[in-house]
Amino acid sequence: MNWKSFLLGAGVGIAGGYAVRELLTQKAAVTPEKALANAKAAFMADGQISGSWIQMKPEPYQNDQLHYNVYRGGISRKEGDEIVQYEFVADKDTGTILDAKKLS
Repeated sequence: MNWKSFLLGAGVGIAGGYAVRELLTQKAAVTPEKALANAKAAFMADGQISGSWIQMKPEPYQNDQLHYNVYRGGISRKEGDEIVQYEFVADKDTGTILDAKKLS
């Protein structure tokens, strides 16, 4: 075995190990479309949805002492004879709805 082959193999192994470690440690963020689909599913349980929107760029959000990166969005839903609008905040990493409020 010559030293050049050994060093080349060791270098490739180290680079491959580093690349795999980086891929495994990255968090896969939820897409805005998936966060909106989660919100629609939650709101649809109480009535038919007539419209929805979501911001594509996440923004910082603080709830008490907890800090999140979130997507903001909205849902319009028919309740009785009127259309009611809601605004929601969904966690960028999990898609979980952190807050929702009825707009007047």
